[in-house]
Amino acid sequence: MPTELAEKTMSDAYSDLVETLRRELPEDSIVLSDSVLRENSRDFGQISGEPVMPLAVVFPTEVGHVQAVMRVATANRIPVISRGAGTGVSGGVHVQGDAVILNLSKMDKIIEIRPHDEVAIVEPGVINHHLNTAVAQFGLMYAPDPASYKMSTIGGNIATNAGGLRCAKYGVTRESVLSLDVVLADGRLIRVGKNTFKGVAGYDLAALFTGSKYGVPFS
Repeated sequence: MPTELAEKTMSDAYSDLVETLRRELPEDSIVLSDSVLRENSRDFGQISGEPVMPLAVVFPTEVGHVQAVMRVATANRIPVISRGAGTGVSGGVHVQGDAVILNLSKMDKIIEIRPHDEVAIVEPGVINHHLNTAVAQFGLMYAPDPASYKMSTIGGNIATNAGGLRCAKYGVTRESVLSLDVVLADGRLIRVGKNTFKGVAGYDLAALFTGSKYGVPFS
């Protein structure tokens, strides 16, 4: 009986989670098909045994969707794993238990390029190579060049503090990130860092988040 009760409780919690997400988000942003769950259950890293399937995969297209997912998941005590292209090999997006995958690949807009400031504002799903192509017309480049730069996303590069061959000269991703908009576990949106190169006062919170990996576990 205790096992059956636990399974029923988990089933009820899962149903509540999915139904609440459906009320909060566009219907086509929540995917429950086995093929998509399996594809989003791991990255390119090695894993022993079969991957654990996530409860759901959510494809947000705006910040408000991300905030809604975090609020709902926190209320239901379900971990969230954010994911870009899944090209990492560190196991940062391997699903280890009940979790919702927050796939940010559809948030792929280059919002602004300010060539005189040498600054670009982008969403997390922008491909590294696409950003480089966009700024090349101004004689600029985005320095971090991980081996997967033609596939990996800027958000994933930031989450893993990606490097590459050019990092010996230009530094790793941390040295190319000025500011971040961050959605916290309870859905609050904060901005850390600065919007110009000349901004050296106070704590460097953007550097703290850069390299923090994908997972956002909580209990």
